[in-house]
Parts: sequence; structure tokens; C-alpha cells
Amino acid sequence: MSAPFHADVADAPAPARVDWLTASDGVRLRAAFWGSGALPLVGIFPGRTEMVEKYGPTVANLIEHGFDVAVIDWRGQGLSDRLYDTPLRGDVPDFADYQKDVQTFWAWLGSLTAQPRHILAHSMGGCIALRALANGLPAQSVAFSAPMWGLALPAATMASVAPLNAVLRLTGQDTREVPGAGEEFELWNFAFERNELTRDPERYAWAQAQVRARPELRLGAPSMRWLAAALREMAALDALPSPALPAICGFGTGDKIISPKAIRSRMARWRNANLTEYDGALHELLLERPEVRDDFLTRCHVLFAKAD
Repeated sequence: MSAPFHADVADAPAPARVDWLTASDGVRLRAAFWGSGALPLVGIFPGRTEMVEKYGPTVANLIEHGFDVAVIDWRGQGLSDRLYDTPLRGDVPDFADYQKDVQTFWAWLGSLTAQPRHILAHSMGGCIALRALANGLPAQSVAFSAPMWGLALPAATMASVAPLNAVLRLTGQDTREVPGAGEEFELWNFAFERNELTRDPERYAWAQAQVRARPELRLGAPSMRWLAAALREMAALDALPSPALPAICGFGTGDKIISPKAIRSRMARWRNANLTEYDGALHELLLERPEVRDDFLTRCHVLFAKAD
């Protein structure tokens, strides 16, 4: 079934398809596909708060370099199903739910193309992708942008999350937002000078304009149970071996959201992998200054081409 796509804010070619998909538990998801099915495909795994339209320039770049591309809205964000009573709150009770989205997305792509598939995963999408690959998801290679394999939170804060969430769950309040969450989770209002996403003012203004023009694409702070689930998943993933496929990873040394230590540890244990650290860059490499963005994308092109 055809789903909407906001071309006015996407800066991307028109997709070949934008469909509503239904996960195994009945959650409705939105996914978009660009191409003919005749070229190698890059499946984009977005980060938390992100949606199909935000990847418009990245999609255009990958198409220009000879790839078909697809992007999914994870449950709880974009135009996929959200919490009914608090749609601006990012929420899942368990990160295993995202794997239902992955399986639905990958099966849909299998109906559209028989070409090799690669993964480009950002932040939370990197966490989801690592679990999917560990579970045996078929892919030729994977590129990670600032993957969420750990969070830049004090140890005491992380230790307090599980017991606090348990108490909130007993009273039915675990879908409340993370305590202390403020305007930094409102991209549409937050000043560039204080942002932790990019050092490129033009790309930041573009991302803000998207969610100002299309409020239905906005997402705010995560829920307590999302944070508790994220910490459980990252701890579980840390104990697993690295998948046996080619990989690259990049992150900015100025990133204040994810854990550089967790990334370095994982990449040191990944055969046939390469890590690039971008001096001074912030969290979103694909929205960063041109020299960072272009270098990371070029590394993606080389990886995907070699792995076919």
C-alpha cells in the first residue's frame, strides 16, 4: 500500500516506491525505495528521531554513485506507528521490537530486488544493525556512522536507570520521558550554537526546516523504558563476537552522545574492518561539514563496491 513522502523537504529524487509495511506484531511501518532493482542496494538504518526524508541528500549521493537505496522509519518515529497518547516521545519497551522492523524491511526489499545488499547505519541504527547481523541478517558489508554501542553518560547515571525504570513500571509510568530531558531534544527550536549534532550551520538549518515545515515528522525525548532497553541491549551486544563481513566505522572526536570507548573496543575486535575518527566532528557525520561528510561517504562507496 502506498505511503506518503514529503518531497518538499527531502532534497531527493522521487522514490520508486513508498509503502506501508506491517511488522509481525501488527505495527505499521513506512519504507521508501529508490531504484530499479538492477543495482546493488544500500539499506539505510536511521538513528533515533530520524525519518526517511532526513536521508534525502544521502540517498541522492548513493544513487549518483551507482546504488539503489532504501530507508525505513523505525516504529515510534517518522510516519510509522507511535505511542498513541504521547506521539513526540521516542519509545519501545524492548530493543527486540526493532528486529521485527528489520525483518519486515528486509523481506520487503527481497520482493523488490535480488541484488547484493549493504547496510549504512547511524547511531541507534548501528545498534539495531549490529544485533540484526549477529542474528544472521544477510548483507555484503556494513558502514557505521557514530554507532550507539555505548552512551556518553556517567556510570552512576547508567546504574540508576534500571531500578528507576522498574519502579516506574510498577506504577505504569515507564513511558514517561527521561528525567531532565529538555529543549535539546527539540531540534526545531534548539539553537545551532548549542547543538551536539553538527558543526555545519547550513546542514543544521536544513534539518530544522524539515521538522518545522512537517511537524508530523518530529520526535522529542526518549521514554525511560527506551533508555533502560537501550542500555540492556548495548551491554548484551558488547559480549558478542563481531560479524564476519567487511565493515567501516566513523565518528567525530567531538561527539558527546555516544561512547568512543565502546566503538574503539568493538572495531578492534572486528576483522576486515576500518575505523576513522574525524577531528572535532560531532554526532551526525552525514550532516557534518562537507570535508567530513564527503570523506565518510567516499569510504562507504569504496566499501560497498569492493564487497559486491
